[in-house]
Amino acid sequence: MTVPFREASIDLGAISDNVRHFTRLTGVQVIAVVKANAYGHGAAAAAVAALAGGATRLGVAEIPEALDLRRQGITAPIVAWLHAPGERFEQAAAQGIELGISSFDQLEAAARAADVDHPVGVHLKFETGLSRNGIAPADWGRVLAEAARLERIGRLRIVGLFSHLSNTSPEDDRAALARFEEGVATAASFGIRPEIRHIAATAAAIDLPETRLDAVRIGIGIYGVSPFEERTPASLGLRPAMTLRGSIAAVRRVPAGTGVSYGYAHRTDRDTTLVLVPLGYADGVPRNASGRLPVSIGGRRFLNAGRIAMDQFVVDVGDTPVSIGDEVVLFGDPTLGVPSAAEWGDAADTIGYEIVTRIGTRVPRRTT
Repeated sequence: MTVPFREASIDLGAISDNVRHFTRLTGVQVIAVVKANAYGHGAAAAAVAALAGGATRLGVAEIPEALDLRRQGITAPIVAWLHAPGERFEQAAAQGIELGISSFDQLEAAARAADVDHPVGVHLKFETGLSRNGIAPADWGRVLAEAARLERIGRLRIVGLFSHLSNTSPEDDRAALARFEEGVATAASFGIRPEIRHIAATAAAIDLPETRLDAVRIGIGIYGVSPFEERTPASLGLRPAMTLRGSIAAVRRVPAGTGVSYGYAHRTDRDTTLVLVPLGYADGVPRNASGRLPVSIGGRRFLNAGRIAMDQFVVDVGDTPVSIGDEVVLFGDPTLGVPSAAEWGDAADTIGYEIVTRIGTRVPRRTT
C-alpha cells in the first residue's frame, strides 16, 4: 500500500458510532455540532455520518456554514447561533435554517425574514454566566414578551430555549442550570412552550445527567476526542475519528553535534538517523510543541527534534531502520498505540479540540 505524503483519514463509522453512544447514554436527542468544518473533519461528510448515527439536528456557529450544508444536499434541521451585528436572516430563513437568538435586535431581524406562510424557527439563548452571547437576564422579560407575540402572529416558531455551560466545576454548571431554569420558567409565564431545551455539551452530557434536558449538543465527543484531561476516549466509550499521517520524505545519517532545523534548538548528542516528515505549522502542526511532539514510526514512538517549520519537521529515530516512504502516524486512536490528539494538546499547552480543528486545508481528508 502506498503511504500518503500527508493525509487526515476520517473514520465516518466512528462518528456514527459515537453519536449512537451519546443517544444511548443520555436518552435524549443529539444535536451534532459540525461547526468549523466539523472540528476539522469535513462538515458535510461528518454531518451525514452523525445523522446516520441518529442525530436529530445539526449545529453550526454561523449561517454560511449552514448554507454550505444545504448546498451539499443536507436537509436535516440546522441551527446557527453566532451572528454578525446587523446580519440579515432572509437567506437563512428561505433555507429553513433555525436561528439562535441572543438579543432583541436579532429577534426583530428574524421576524423580518419570515414570510406569510413560513415562520422562522428560533432558539432563544439565555445568558446564564458564561459572559458571552445570550439574552441578558435584565432583558428576558422584554425579549420573551416580544417573542411570544411574534409566535402568536405567525412570524416566529420558538423551537428551543438554550444556553451554554462553562465546565468550570459541577457546582458552577449546576448554578448555570438553575439560572437557565429560571429563564425557562419566565418564558412559560409568557406562554412559550419550546420543542426542546438544551444546555449540555459533551462534558456535561457525560457527567451531569440533570443537564441533559430534551437534547444535548455534542461537538468534540462525536469526533472521539475526550473533553476531560485525565480520561481517554476509550474510557468514555468513544472512538477517535481522525488519524493524521504522512510519509518519511528524507532520511539522513548524521554525526554527534549536528544542528537540526532553524536556530539549532536541537543538536544531536550521538551518531543518529534523522527523518523528515512533510507536515508543518501551515498544516496545523503546533510550532510551540517543538521538541515535545510525539509521533509513531514503525510502531515505535519518537519525539520531534528541533523547531517545527511551516512545511516540515524532523524526527530523531536513533538507530531504528527506516526508509523514505515509511508511514508516520502523527496522531490517531491511542488504543492502537499511536499518539492521541490529547497528547499533542499537552505537548502544545492546549487541548485536543484545537489540535483536530486546526489541521489545515493543505492536508487532504480521506473518508473511510
